[in-house]
Amino acid sequence: MKHILTCVSVVLILNLSGCGWLGLRDRSNDYLLAEETQPTVVPADLDSVTLGQIYPIPAIPLDSVELVTYEVPRPQPASVNTFEQLVKIQTVDGRRWILINISPSEVWPRIRNILNRNGIPSARAEGSAGIIETVWVNFNSDEENGHRFRFAIAPGVQIDSTEISVLHQQIAKGEEEGAAWPQTSQSPTRESDMLSLVANDLASASEYATVSLLAQDIGGEAKVEIKTPEVADPFILVKLGFDRTWASISYSADRGGFVSIDKNRSEGIMYVNYTEETTDEEGFFSRWFGGGAGEEILEVNYRILVQPVGATVEVRIIGPDGEGLNKAESLRLLKVLRGNMS
Repeated sequence: MKHILTCVSVVLILNLSGCGWLGLRDRSNDYLLAEETQPTVVPADLDSVTLGQIYPIPAIPLDSVELVTYEVPRPQPASVNTFEQLVKIQTVDGRRWILINISPSEVWPRIRNILNRNGIPSARAEGSAGIIETVWVNFNSDEENGHRFRFAIAPGVQIDSTEISVLHQQIAKGEEEGAAWPQTSQSPTRESDMLSLVANDLASASEYATVSLLAQDIGGEAKVEIKTPEVADPFILVKLGFDRTWASISYSADRGGFVSIDKNRSEGIMYVNYTEETTDEEGFFSRWFGGGAGEEILEVNYRILVQPVGATVEVRIIGPDGEGLNKAESLRLLKVLRGNMS
């Protein structure tokens, strides 16, 4: 009798737990019944900046290629500096700057820390503009002049990178008050020395955990972006000079798999060959009788146009004879160029 009562109790408990005993209902599938609600309406006399969509969905143009056809793109080859810290000083057309492959919001507090540790306090630090100006300092090697530096921190051409440039000014002691910043450094040697100091310190750091919330949008808008006009072919808009853009596109084309056949810099045209990599192995008879890839003569199948437009430069990819490409192909190739620009 005792065993029968025990079995009945177990069955009763299992039934009760399955039906949500003690009023506890299983809510694991309630999300399936969720309904869309209207956004919160804030009265006109109150501030609504802090409210917004939690997961905003960007608008898709009606003429977007993705609405008609979409192919999952092949993964881009991992860059050699994707998983490691890279710090280097670059020079183009007489201008020098530090390139580092971390975001400006991580670089900003590090620069301020470097200056403080070296006894160079900041007289002005404006995160939104990406500007740090030092106080006037004295050098033992120059007792007649005072010196100061201006650091400009901005998003780099390379994705998730930062460019740091330095402007040096010197003036006779006692005349520092009200001095205006020059257009170029008055001592290229001191500018170079300061760049080397900062670059060496950045390269020696093991991690960049600190992020400045005040510098999330430091330096303004991105220098490079892909544009997709409604009535024109897609292109890369570069907010830099022609010389810098030409050098960056040439570097990117080589890294992205484009083979340069010929270049006409004065007209801004690169004649290239681009062929998708395949994993097909060479057959037995092909290996036996020759005809390997080393004997293949590459032909021009694309042109890269680098055209200055006002203060910016537009980069387009067209066919070998100057014909336009379909939008999907053009965007695919432009993204390869954009992903490798530096």
